[in-house]
Amino acid sequence: MASDEARPEPEPGLGFTPRGSPGPLEVANAATVVIGPGGTVLGWTRAAEELLGYPAAEVVGRPAAMLLTAPGDRVRAAAVARRCRTGAGWAGSATVRTRDGRHVEAQLRVSPPFSLDGRECFLVSAGEQQPSQAVSGSLLEGLLTRSPIGMAVMDTDLRYVWMNDTLERAGGVPREQRLGRRLSELLPGLDAERLEGLMREVRDTGTPVIDHEYTGWSWADPQRRHAYSTSFFPLVDDEDRVNGVCYLVMDVTDRWEARERLALITEASGRIGSTLNIDRTAQELADIAVPRLADFAAVDLLEPVLHGDEPAVQPVDTRPLMRRCGLRSVREGAPEAVDRLGERVGFLPPHRDSRYLVEGDAMLIPSLDPDEETWAHDYPERARTMREFGLHSLLVVPLRARGVVLGQAIFLRSRNPAPFVPDDLLLARELVDRAAVCVDNARRYSRERAAALALQRSLLPSQLTGGIALDVTSRYLPAQVREGGGGVGGDWYDVIPLSGARAALVVGDVVGHGVTAAVTMGRLRTAVRTLADMELPPEELLAHLDDWAIRVIEEEAGDQAAAATVLGATCLYAVYDPITRRCTMARAGHPPPAIVTPDGDVTFPELPAGPPLGLGGLPFEPADLELPEGSLIALYSDGLVESPDQDIDAGMARLGRVLARSGRSLDELCTAATESLGPGPPYDDVTLLLARTHALTAERVATFEFPPDPAEVAQARAKTGEQLARWGLGDLAMTAELLVSELVTNAIRYSSGPVRLRLIRQSVLTCEVADASSTSPRLRHPRTLDEGGRGLFLVAQLARRWGTRYVADGKIIWAELDVRQAPAGDHRATREALAA
Repeated sequence: MASDEARPEPEPGLGFTPRGSPGPLEVANAATVVIGPGGTVLGWTRAAEELLGYPAAEVVGRPAAMLLTAPGDRVRAAAVARRCRTGAGWAGSATVRTRDGRHVEAQLRVSPPFSLDGRECFLVSAGEQQPSQAVSGSLLEGLLTRSPIGMAVMDTDLRYVWMNDTLERAGGVPREQRLGRRLSELLPGLDAERLEGLMREVRDTGTPVIDHEYTGWSWADPQRRHAYSTSFFPLVDDEDRVNGVCYLVMDVTDRWEARERLALITEASGRIGSTLNIDRTAQELADIAVPRLADFAAVDLLEPVLHGDEPAVQPVDTRPLMRRCGLRSVREGAPEAVDRLGERVGFLPPHRDSRYLVEGDAMLIPSLDPDEETWAHDYPERARTMREFGLHSLLVVPLRARGVVLGQAIFLRSRNPAPFVPDDLLLARELVDRAAVCVDNARRYSRERAAALALQRSLLPSQLTGGIALDVTSRYLPAQVREGGGGVGGDWYDVIPLSGARAALVVGDVVGHGVTAAVTMGRLRTAVRTLADMELPPEELLAHLDDWAIRVIEEEAGDQAAAATVLGATCLYAVYDPITRRCTMARAGHPPPAIVTPDGDVTFPELPAGPPLGLGGLPFEPADLELPEGSLIALYSDGLVESPDQDIDAGMARLGRVLARSGRSLDELCTAATESLGPGPPYDDVTLLLARTHALTAERVATFEFPPDPAEVAQARAKTGEQLARWGLGDLAMTAELLVSELVTNAIRYSSGPVRLRLIRQSVLTCEVADASSTSPRLRHPRTLDEGGRGLFLVAQLARRWGTRYVADGKIIWAELDVRQAPAGDHRATREALAA
């Protein structure tokens, strides 16, 4: 017998075994026999005659035991009868004898007993088992017991009732210890609660779960994490009742690890090198490696690399100077790290010298022994951390890219009990090689950015001075690093001293970022300074600057990048006069300034909006403001008030609130204004130039007016000497009188109308002579026998500097004398020497 349909507890019967593949017999097609009391045959069908060869006459009335072949079949038949009397019925197989003496393997079904004429009878149906059915049973047994796929049957309480040999070997728990127990009681290295939850779901819903993947450790291989693919399906009886759950499990560790390695490499491509910052790139390598490859990772870079330089090969007997730039651990704070971030590192793998970084290959030490002499003697602190934190496996990979040695990466395992294997080394090399290219890119970028920033710093003013007219300070913040920009922008600013104690304030912004923008910014600043020396009013200066920009664009037609930085550049130019307290401004596409009065009122005056530079054809118009002494003028670039998440109106309102804070110094206001942008580098370059105004009182300015009469020159000299005596500048009187005499003489000789003399005392003494003529004097170099032409030549020799500026009613010729370094000696002798 091979199976039993009713499944009671086994007892002696006709070969009681689990049901195989043959299906139940249809009674209509089977050989049917009725057996009565004492095992006597009472009924015999034609199908029974065809199966066994006995006609009904030879069998009916005789014991059915005559058809059985084995000696113990009578006992087993009695056991089957007892079972059937319970009402369960029986199905199985048995060997029976045919009329010609052959033995036939037949499938039998025995019904529960029924009464026939008051006698207990059984209905037995039989059919010959086909050879294919016998083979299927053999294959099924092999599948269940020797399949490479682990199989188990769980009862409704999710306890093991059966398992095959494969599952027993994979779990490392003997079969006898598993049967009758739950998964969660046997394998703590697996997520047993999750697995049992899936089995309960299958049991309760009858819906199978296919190909559920998970990882964990088993007793068969506790040092390595394995991956498994498991399917769960319900066991259903003939009445569709779930009697248990079967699961099939297959070890897919190799496939899972390959997929994880590929996923990690793919992720590393997106995460490593997200910026051109060397330290951040090193940290990104450490972050991507923990915990998926290692439990601890450190990246040490050679010191020259951090400065953008290419390291030189060091002697073999010296340890290269490295600095820790990346650090990550599964433990909070990385307590196992001997060297912290930013500290110098002198570690190389055991038995390696500095040639290892240049020529060495990646190194794998599967098992670390802190008691080994090399560790205990050469690296005692690292040996201590091995013991304390269980560091047991090591990978060290040099960082090299494009032939440049950069440093090394260190990977350790502690909580992960599996040692590193060659596949882990290949993965580590792949990650490090990708990071090395990014680090080298960042190194090259750092070198080029340092050069660009040095260029930009050289083009911006090293110090600002507003003279006696203004107190000034500034802030410049480069934008966040962008492709091609390198954090180098085109914002620029300047404070230019002008004649008559005046000062010019200028802020500009060229288009784009990078070295090209920085060079254009330098050219613009130089052009503005040159035009400012011509003493042009703001609107005329911007007009000339616009013409200059158009010429540059035409000249740079072959270099679109250079031309693009000029076209659309903006500028605001302002001139403040401390004597009149008037500030004249004009702008070329630039945001308006902020004006803060001494009582804290903030305004953004509506200056006429001139076009950006390089467009041409449109005029620039000035605006003239009178400012109380102590007013604050703020010139800025649009990066301070505009960003992708904030419009310019909101930014100007924020700037106004910061500048309105009274009682703060200019430096404090600059810091507060830039900090209000938030942490991190700004989206665009930020420039802020702050100037607090001063007024020159009457005690520092003296003005005299003379008719156009040559006899008035002596009067002008006298007034000058008297005024300098009142100011305590008597030592300058002779030189100043000589300058005034020449300037007033020129004005009377070549112009008509009154002549005005103004003396201004500040760090220099300024002598100004104004007349109604618009003709500019010309400096000549007279020959020895020439009778004239020496006036301006003499002025140029004696003055610190001199020049001419035009005003609405004529021109002003001015000259300056240095108060602190006044000429000494006989000034009459000096004059005579020059005249000779």
